[in-house]
Amino acid sequence: MQKHISHQTLTLYLSGDLDMSNAEELRSLIDRDIDRKRIRHVILDLSAVTFIDSSALGVILGRYKKLLALDGKIQIANAPSHIYRILSVSGLPRIIEFISDGSDGKEIS
Repeated sequence: MQKHISHQTLTLYLSGDLDMSNAEELRSLIDRDIDRKRIRHVILDLSAVTFIDSSALGVILGRYKKLLALDGKIQIANAPSHIYRILSVSGLPRIIEFISDGSDGKEIS
C-alpha cells in the first residue's frame, strides 16, 4: 500500500487482496489521516487489487459515510473489471464516483 497526500486529498494505491486480514488496517489508516490531517477527499486506486471481500467493502462504505458527514468525498480509481463487477453488485457505483486514468481503455464516471 502506498499513499500520497496533497492538500486535503489522500490517494491510496492498494494492491493484492483486500479482505478481512487487512480491512481494519485500511480503515485505521484512512481514519487517522481524515482526523489528523483534515483529509476531505480520498481516492482509492484499485488498479493492482486482485480480490476484495465484504469486510473491505464495509470499510469503503464506512469511509464514504464519514466523509459525507464532513462534506467530503471518496472516489474509486482504476478498478479492474473483475473488481468493478464485485463493487457493482454491492451497489457502490450508485453512491461513489468511479474514475479511470484511461490506461485500461475505458472511462468510468
